[in-house]
Amino acid sequence: MRTYWLAFALMPVAYAQTSSKCADLTKFKIPGVPMVITKAATIPPSSAPGTATAETSATSATIPSHCQADGMINERTGADGRTYGIGFSLALPDNWNNRFLFQGGGGYNGSVRPPVGTAAAGGDPGLARGFAVVSTDTGHKGATFDRSYDVDQQASLDFAQVAVDQVAELAKQIIAHYYGQPARYSYFAGCSTGGREAMLMTQRYPTEFDGVISGDPAIRTGFSRIGNQWSAAAFNQIAPKDDAGRPQPNKVFSESDIRLIVNGILNACDANDGLKDGMVFNTRACKFDPEILTCKGAKNDSCLTAQQTAAIKKAFAGPRNSRGDLVYPMNGYDAGIANLLPNPKPPATPPAAGAPAPLLSIDVDQRLFSLLGDPLEAVTDTTWTNLTTFSAHGGKLLFYHGMSDQAFSAMDTLDYYQRMAKANGGMDKVQNWSRFFLVPGMYHCRGGEFALDNFDLLTAAVDWVEKGTAPDSVVATGKAFPGRSRPLCAYPKYAYYKGQGDPQDARNFECRE
Repeated sequence: MRTYWLAFALMPVAYAQTSSKCADLTKFKIPGVPMVITKAATIPPSSAPGTATAETSATSATIPSHCQADGMINERTGADGRTYGIGFSLALPDNWNNRFLFQGGGGYNGSVRPPVGTAAAGGDPGLARGFAVVSTDTGHKGATFDRSYDVDQQASLDFAQVAVDQVAELAKQIIAHYYGQPARYSYFAGCSTGGREAMLMTQRYPTEFDGVISGDPAIRTGFSRIGNQWSAAAFNQIAPKDDAGRPQPNKVFSESDIRLIVNGILNACDANDGLKDGMVFNTRACKFDPEILTCKGAKNDSCLTAQQTAAIKKAFAGPRNSRGDLVYPMNGYDAGIANLLPNPKPPATPPAAGAPAPLLSIDVDQRLFSLLGDPLEAVTDTTWTNLTTFSAHGGKLLFYHGMSDQAFSAMDTLDYYQRMAKANGGMDKVQNWSRFFLVPGMYHCRGGEFALDNFDLLTAAVDWVEKGTAPDSVVATGKAFPGRSRPLCAYPKYAYYKGQGDPQDARNFECRE
């Protein structure tokens, strides 16, 4: 919870850390808490690039000298005879800025990633700034998408909700012990599963963090799976078959077809933000209709078949049940659409013998019925919209989502944001403590041929929490467009070129509604 401090500015403080003080953390105990710090060592400064994950980019920032404490909470033998426990790693920098940052996970977690804090940090991770940073495996060991821990009830509960709160509470106590005072402000930043964990904290532990950043959150994963299966089936239905009668999705579109579709979207929607620059910022005004690309005669490189355009429209319309209700809102048309279409490159390896055949159809009602019986879907639900306690204690919540995210639809996260706003007094009121940023062209958490995917929401969260400065926009850059910057505007506004000045410079754009 927040600790209030008055009469002085929040400044980095150099602490007289020694190797022995760091190592002594292995002796730190909390009465009644089954926690042990198994290793504590001083890590010297490093300028080696950090490792990229599916959720975050690599960083070349210098990681300062810090004490790293690795620990375990509630180690035990599970129902399947395997060893379980909530593993964590806490980085305690020598020049601490009096802040705590929880680094969200990815997939089903299963490993303790280095506590650096790169999510939405603009290449300047939390640890490099002086944050004390913690990460966790959320209670089990395994590959990123290994769900075998599900046989153990406590392991499932730990992953779903328990571990993040326990690690946050214990990390705060270790920080207070190590530095001789508690963190003044606490932040959470994560993408994908880390984005779901961020939402979890605002909904179930609403006073734990002051500032929360949720990126491309893995909410309603069962529903997103239905959406992705619906899309795959739409394309498989028109895919050429191999000798065994299996659809070949990579032959639905050629490379020239993909370029044609991208150019069709750009021709229809690119200029709606005042500038044709290969990016679609005014997503709400994008009215692209694939049918305009349909051949009037024989198929050639300048048009698509009627089957191709119909499949695109069907895929992007999203799955509906037998009553006509939309089950999952798919992404809108975006310059990064190639990430959402079947890849024309042949698969690296042929399907293994006995592998299930690609979907040709999907019974949405049956999938929904099965989903209702999935216990993990229920226990990981983070769609509660009542955030009155979180907002009342001064919490600030930032969302971001890539418009060409292949895993989870930005439109589904936006739907949550709109419902959350309605449940908490309306958009005008909610924007006093929560903002949403759509990222054109960006894939799942990062990347994209038409994306500016490098932006600093961590500074935005700190400024909002500690200075009361709400982020109307944040500047984004990226490898896709060297030398270019654009503002990402808080929804419902979008970046619009003012009509004069360098079109590569974010300063020559304004946020319009």
